[in-house]
Amino acid sequence: MGWIYLNPSIYYISNEGKTWTESRQDCRGRGADLVIINNEEEEEFIRKQLRNSDSWIGLSDRDKEGEWKWVDGTPLTDPYWVKGEPNDVGNEDCVKMFGILINNGWNDIPCSISNIWICEKSY
Repeated sequence: MGWIYLNPSIYYISNEGKTWTESRQDCRGRGADLVIINNEEEEEFIRKQLRNSDSWIGLSDRDKEGEWKWVDGTPLTDPYWVKGEPNDVGNEDCVKMFGILINNGWNDIPCSISNIWICEKSY
């Protein structure tokens, strides 16, 4: 897809699947990191870009169960979980975001699953 712009960031949406860790490594190789959702406008913008896909975002509780943190270390303050999530069924420590045509919101899933991903960096 290439890079897309929403002030003050640019976003890269992959077209292949990787694990959460591999996805983060790819973003870092692009001078970015997995996306951090800061507000509802950004959440909606990204969901619309995903359309009928789901994607890794930069949120996990890998360090401490139930303590959700973004890749920059900041704690989660404004969650957009799908109803009933997070539920940690089967060691689910990483978060995927559903596109606007599927099931708006986030779901915790195992980090080893292959998904597309979204990178973000400042413009």
